[in-house]
Amino acid sequence: MSRYTGPKFRVSRRLGVSLSGTGKEIARRNYAPGDHGAGRRAKISDYGMQLAEKQKVRFTYGLTERQFHNLFNKAGKIRKGTHGENFIVLLERRLDNIVYRLGLASTRQQARQLVNHGHILVDGKRVDIPSYEVTVGQEISVREKSQKNVYIQASLEAQAGTLPFVEFNKDEMKGSLVRLPERSELDHDYNENLIVEYYNKLG
Repeated sequence: MSRYTGPKFRVSRRLGVSLSGTGKEIARRNYAPGDHGAGRRAKISDYGMQLAEKQKVRFTYGLTERQFHNLFNKAGKIRKGTHGENFIVLLERRLDNIVYRLGLASTRQQARQLVNHGHILVDGKRVDIPSYEVTVGQEISVREKSQKNVYIQASLEAQAGTLPFVEFNKDEMKGSLVRLPERSELDHDYNENLIVEYYNKLG
């Protein structure tokens, strides 16, 4: 299944979560799209809730269904911790997400483009694979020719701060994942247990 490229505001309103991270979609029209979106919603089944939760996370991180499911299966092979929390940590360790967390991009989609276009270095080497799994201590930097990129500069200027598990030096344009994130530090109001239940039902 290919990556969704349709109108993200519409998906955000349907799922009730800001996929851009700005909150603009929900603030403008805080109801589902369509003629009856502002009306009374039908009761959602357990399966519907599980599917919606899965879609929230998948669209937020910008993965295809295959990528998402493969990463979920990988999380299930980690012995320490719970399946759901390990899954969220693996999503956070993606290179495009780390670039976003460091403040080099205003959205994950923009971060993915920066990686795809070769603007980002990992330990001094160019990596253009957004799904690259960053390990603790690896240095993430901006290629010298890209340090004046208008999108990167705008994102850094708008940045209020980074989360405790990442560090970034604006003068050197370098950062790193200093440790694995804790579930309580992440700003998403997701119930990853519903995702586990969804895939368990699928077998």
